[in-house]
This record gives sequence, C-alpha cells and structure tokens, in this order.
Amino acid sequence: MASRRRPPGDSRQDGRVPGACAFCRIVAGDAPAFVVLEDDRCTAFLDTKPLFPGHTLLVPRAHHETLVDLPPSMVGPLFETAQRIAAAVEGALGAAGSFVAMNNRVSQSVPHLHVHVVPRNPKDGLRGFFWPRQAYEGETHAAEVAATLRAALG
Repeated sequence: MASRRRPPGDSRQDGRVPGACAFCRIVAGDAPAFVVLEDDRCTAFLDTKPLFPGHTLLVPRAHHETLVDLPPSMVGPLFETAQRIAAAVEGALGAAGSFVAMNNRVSQSVPHLHVHVVPRNPKDGLRGFFWPRQAYEGETHAAEVAATLRAALG
C-alpha cells in the first residue's frame, strides 16, 4: 500500500484524532492506504474490503463521526469531492454508474464520517440497498411519519 507521512509543519490542530481513529491515521500519513485524492479538506482512499475494485472511501480530514457532526461549511466541499470521485470511478474504470452512500453510527465500521463511492454495472450482483425494505402500514402511517419529520426540521 502507498503510505504517506505527515507533511512538515502539520500541527494536527485540525480536529484529527491520530492515535484513536484508523481514518485519522490514514489522513495523517501514519497508516498505509491506497490514496486516490488528498486536498486541504478531504482524503479519499481505496476501501480495504471493497464491494468491487475502485470502491473508494472519502473522509473529511478533520475528525467528525457522522454527517450530523460535520460543520455545515464542509457539507458542500465534501459532496463536491464525492461528485468528482463518482465521475472518476465511472469514467476511468468504465463503470456504467456508481453507488454513493454513507452510514451514521449503525453499520459504520469506523467512527469517522466516510462516503462510499462504489462502481456499479448492470448485473454486478448487488441488489437494492442490501437489506429488505419495509412498507408503511398505509397512507395514514406515511403521513404521520412525514409530519413527525417536518416538525423535527422546524
């Protein structure tokens, strides 16, 4: 694996948790990774257990556990970078499309926000969102859930 070391002068005063977080160690260059992109806000590297070759993880350089924890000023830059990676995965790897997803806490194997960008092709074996779907009990139930979410959003 390609490994980078922290650039000279990097004070790590940017919210990273180098000793505690596997992704912070990759960002700092203290753990090996096949890095595909680094900039001042994000780092992207290949997943070590990919769904398909090219499965990339995009992380903010600063440690944020979930999307809810990410400062609003970082949401745009993170997803602009995810957009660029999706285009690269599709174009450079000849994929027909891509799957872009993230987990918040549940199913999040590393507690550092990360966006999965996975190349997809017809008949590649993945089905839906990888889990069974559950229907609403009816239109009344759906309306109640929508109202609950609207109220929570203010």
